[in-house]
Amino acid sequence: MSDDIYEGLTQLGGSSKLPASPEEAKMERVPNPKPDSTYLVRFAAPEFTSLCPITGQPDFAHLVIDYVPNDWLVESKSLKLFLGSFRNHGAFHEACTVDIANRLEQLLEPVWIRIGGYWYPRGGIPIDVFYQSGPPPEGVWLPDQGVAPYRGRG
Repeated sequence: MSDDIYEGLTQLGGSSKLPASPEEAKMERVPNPKPDSTYLVRFAAPEFTSLCPITGQPDFAHLVIDYVPNDWLVESKSLKLFLGSFRNHGAFHEACTVDIANRLEQLLEPVWIRIGGYWYPRGGIPIDVFYQSGPPPEGVWLPDQGVAPYRGRG
């Protein structure tokens, strides 16, 4: 691969400040090095945090993002900064999960994408939020997301 594929990246290889909000965050992309192959990319963020928009209390989730790339891959440092920008952002679990999927869809135009948001209990009730863009492509290996249902102390 040529180094010119990294041209235009502003966050990789240097110090980057955590964006103040998801709206401020800039996700970046790089060309898919294997555009003729159908394969799955997975990101797991087991320590995702955001804020309850009503109480301001922290919410915690284990996110699993799977996508089948088309022409683009998300640059992983920019994804980490984007996800980190939710730390001081107030939104319900459903909005956070679906907004992340929507931003990635807009940036990457993937063949297929899904996200599992496995949220830890709020008020004694865990909330899991799932989004996918349609049926998965035929022939792609799609492993289980590997996050067990919440069982509390039992």
